[in-house]
Amino acid sequence: MNTGESIISGTLAGGERLDKALAEASGLSRERVKALLGEGRVLLGGKVAGQASFKPAADVIFEIRVPEAVPAEAQAQDIPLNVVYEDDYLIVIDKPAGLVVHPAAGNHDGTLVNALLHHCRGQLSGIGGVARPGIVHRIDKDTSGLLVVAKTDKAHEGLAAQFADHSIERAYLALVSGLPKPPAGTVRGNIGRSATNRKKMALVEDERGKHAVTHYKTLETFEGASLIECQLETGRTHQVRVHLAASGHALLGDPVYGRTHQRHHALLGQLQFTRQALHAAVLGFVHPVTGAAVRFESTLPADMAGLLVELRNKT
Repeated sequence: MNTGESIISGTLAGGERLDKALAEASGLSRERVKALLGEGRVLLGGKVAGQASFKPAADVIFEIRVPEAVPAEAQAQDIPLNVVYEDDYLIVIDKPAGLVVHPAAGNHDGTLVNALLHHCRGQLSGIGGVARPGIVHRIDKDTSGLLVVAKTDKAHEGLAAQFADHSIERAYLALVSGLPKPPAGTVRGNIGRSATNRKKMALVEDERGKHAVTHYKTLETFEGASLIECQLETGRTHQVRVHLAASGHALLGDPVYGRTHQRHHALLGQLQFTRQALHAAVLGFVHPVTGAAVRFESTLPADMAGLLVELRNKT
């Protein structure tokens, strides 16, 4: 066996496609199994197997030679993290406002991914053969709250499937301008790149963009502002911000989609509140490996909690 290579072996039940049977028997994802089949790293009865659609007989012995995951391009950095939950397969983080999730142009380091590479060093079995955390969803830099990240290929595939079929429970708390009427309802509208500003998202015609649905309910009202909860049926870029702004109730402090009313402008300045007032408060899903239903809640961070107190005091 090569240095850094591990071997997974056992017997197959038979009757299923090879890629599916191997994934179930090994704990690897089907995509990872297909890649390893293509690299000639799978043996059936001592012979190299390469056809994912082949249906092996029952009780055939398999062996998968899994190479050590190669290092990710991003560098590990010792950045403090608020870990809500962690096991061998995934990690749930309560992200602070100001932390970018993934390295990109203008943010090559200092991101959540850099922090996770340090925190999870030696624990990442590899996503697609690369020792990296599996980012299956993101929240904006200046939005705070809960985020789940995969540590293994199998967990990444399972979480991605749940996000794709919209079975993930996600609830956001938002402080918005105005008093929504009706106090509870649903905002629907496709979201795509703005035709006038490529850095912004916007509601677009049905044939453009992606279908997006946000359910909201008012929890508390103040003078010219409200605390609302948004349940996401879909998860599009800037979805809550775009939908609420389009409905006439932009997030307080939103520098891109909001127009802060004069009565709130001074208050935000006084509190030095310089971000959109949005917090990912609830995250629930089926654990992609154990099958258990899990649900996490996060209280408002200090800056939003302080803003909420001041709004109550002025009402």
